[in-house]
Amino acid sequence: MTSIRTGRWVRLDGTTNTRDLGGLPTADGGRTLPGRVLRSDNLQTLSADDVRRLVEEIGLRQVVDLRTTAEILLEGRGPLRHVPQVAHRHFSLLPERGHHTDVFAVEEDDPELDLPADWAESLLPRQVAAHDESEPPAVRSYLGYLGQRGDNVVAALRAISHAGPGASVVHCAAGKDRTGVVCALALAVAEVPHEEIVADYAMTADVIEALVAKLAASPTYAEDMVSRDVASHTPRAETMERVLALLDERHGGPAGWLTAHGFGPDEQAALRARLRD
Repeated sequence: MTSIRTGRWVRLDGTTNTRDLGGLPTADGGRTLPGRVLRSDNLQTLSADDVRRLVEEIGLRQVVDLRTTAEILLEGRGPLRHVPQVAHRHFSLLPERGHHTDVFAVEEDDPELDLPADWAESLLPRQVAAHDESEPPAVRSYLGYLGQRGDNVVAALRAISHAGPGASVVHCAAGKDRTGVVCALALAVAEVPHEEIVADYAMTADVIEALVAKLAASPTYAEDMVSRDVASHTPRAETMERVLALLDERHGGPAGWLTAHGFGPDEQAALRARLRD
C-alpha cells in the first residue's frame, strides 16, 4: 500500500477534513486524477478566501450534500450558496419523515425560515437487517445507508458521474461516515484497491480532535459531540474493511451492489472516467 497521508489534504480556514480523491493508485497501475472529486466536512464556515480558492483555483462547480434536511435548515445557508456557478445537490443518507428533495428551494424561498420545533426530530428509526444485528455499530450504520437509502447513495454517485467540467465536493457534517461510504463506492468503481480505500477512510483519524471541536461549536451538533469521547468518533480501518468484505461476499463487490441498485456498467464507466480520464 502506498502512503496517501500527505499531499491530498486541502487546507482551508473553515473546514477540518477536506481532501482530494486524486492521486490514489488503481489496480491497473494508474492513479485517480486530482481536482475531480473532493470529500469534506461541513462547508458552513468557509472563509471568503476558502470560497475563492475552491471556485477559482480548484474549479469547484458542484456540492453533493449528504446531510439531512433538518441539518441543512438548522445550519443555514453556507457561503457557497451565494456562488452562482456552483450547483448544489441534496441526497440524505438517513431515513426522514416525508420527502424533502426541494430543501434548497425552500431555503431560497424563505431565507429567514422559522423552523418548526420538530425539525430536529425528523429522522425515522433506523432499521437493522437481521443478518447485520451482530455487526459493530458503525458497520450497521454504514450498511443502513445502503439498505435504507440506497436510492440516494446511487443518486449521489450519479450526480458526480454526470457533473460538467470542474470539481465536485461530497460532504456531510464530519466528512467521515456518510461521505466515507459514498466515496468508498466511487473509489471502488475507479478500481482503487480495497486497502487504499480503507486508508483513505481512516485518514479522518488524523484530524479527529479538531473536527470534533469544530462540530461541538455548532448548536446542531454540540450535544452529540460532547456526549461521547473523541475515541468514539474516530474512524477505524476495520469498519470500512468489514463493509467492503460484506459487499464482496453478498454482491461480488461494490460494483455488484451498484448494478443491483440500478447503477449499471454504463454509469459505472462514466463514474470511472470522471475519476480517472
